[in-house]
Amino acid sequence: MTGERSTRAWVLALTSLGSFMVALDAMVVSTALSTIQRDFDASIATLQWAMNAYNLSLAVLLLSGAALGDRFGRRRIFVGGLCLFVAASAGCALAETAAWLIMARALQGVGAALMMPLAMALLSAAFPPAERGKALGLFGSITGLALIVGPVLGGAIAESVAWQWIFWINIPIGAVLVPLARRRIPESFGPRAALDVPGVVLATAAAFGCVWGLVRGNAAGWSSGEVSLALGAGAGLAVLFVAWELRAREPMVPMRFFRARAFSSGIAASFLFYAAMYGVLFLLPQFFQAAQGHDPLGAGLRLLPWEATLLVTAPVAGRLINQVGERPFVVVGLILQAIGLAWVAILASPDVPYIRLAGPLFIAGIGVSAAMPTAQNAVLGSVAKTEVGKASGIFNMLRFLGGMFGIAVAAAIFGHAGSFDTAQTFAAGFAAALRVSAALSIAGAAVALWLPGRRSLRPAPAPALSRS
Repeated sequence: MTGERSTRAWVLALTSLGSFMVALDAMVVSTALSTIQRDFDASIATLQWAMNAYNLSLAVLLLSGAALGDRFGRRRIFVGGLCLFVAASAGCALAETAAWLIMARALQGVGAALMMPLAMALLSAAFPPAERGKALGLFGSITGLALIVGPVLGGAIAESVAWQWIFWINIPIGAVLVPLARRRIPESFGPRAALDVPGVVLATAAAFGCVWGLVRGNAAGWSSGEVSLALGAGAGLAVLFVAWELRAREPMVPMRFFRARAFSSGIAASFLFYAAMYGVLFLLPQFFQAAQGHDPLGAGLRLLPWEATLLVTAPVAGRLINQVGERPFVVVGLILQAIGLAWVAILASPDVPYIRLAGPLFIAGIGVSAAMPTAQNAVLGSVAKTEVGKASGIFNMLRFLGGMFGIAVAAAIFGHAGSFDTAQTFAAGFAAALRVSAALSIAGAAVALWLPGRRSLRPAPAPALSRS
């Protein structure tokens, strides 16, 4: 018994640390973007690819990572993903050009996609049902800390050493994690599901086409052949992806899940509010630096009123879900986020005192912290228990895709209304982008009105055959 407890403790610690690294690297770059921009003389389009390359490969490969682990061994694929993640981190740190950094970030995302779903699967396999909920709660709390620690840590490193050390710190952590994971985590396998390779290819190409069109719109012209072709191809490939998933024997995204109101509205609302949140996360630290002259650490610390609300609001919302249902939390939460972001957009100027921004940032943080766990609960509660893993993978895939599109939209609006030329032009572009993020939040709230009441939630029916 003592040996089993020791093994479980090691699994919890190692998988949590691995998941924390993955989540941290999605956030830690945000406060270093201004430094990276100066070093590489990068455009706003280049900067967004430094974040989106990671999000794109992570999003579209999450479900494939889980399937590979089930077939070839979860620990084996987790460790392989960790090795790739660490090697790609070194590639990021050694980058001599922006293109090199973007390619290394994409490889980081591949490694992360192999690690993240399998960390949770290994944890679930190690703990008995009676203890699994507590273990997953600790795992989620440790992973969630990356949302708060990431921007502050990135700012501190970029200011005190160099932005490259954001990635170098992964090397010693990985050097410790890899041998410990091989030795301390028991191997486990899952159902040998077939890989939906066409689904992965179509989803990746569709997302890339749409984002490329958004990124190039301002530079090439929104009516140019390049942009029209990219957006049209992205939309067409998205339609082909849905058509393929409807006929695939073992689809990457079972379309029958979307017949449940809770699933479809919860996914749509999450896509929209993650788009709003990541768009703000991309530009807000740069506003504090480029428009207001703060250093990277100062920018990271100024994000805390927005981010730290997660520590209090999310647990409270989680405890009250069963009493009032998900819909009020998601709808009101996204309205609060919209109010906070619109308020910041009104105030945004190079000389606005921070104390005037802290209040609306706090309101926006409360809103998204209330919506985040309750929307996920609605999605996962709408499917059969045997399919929660698949639903969770789809939720995570679409929230990362939402974040990627949010960054692309925010950057496109910024490029149209502002520039890096002066503090005033940056503030003008920033305010315009925040107004769009507020609108995305309102759209998410409108979609969330379709969420059913808590008592009327029903799992989506399982298929009679393996076809979807």
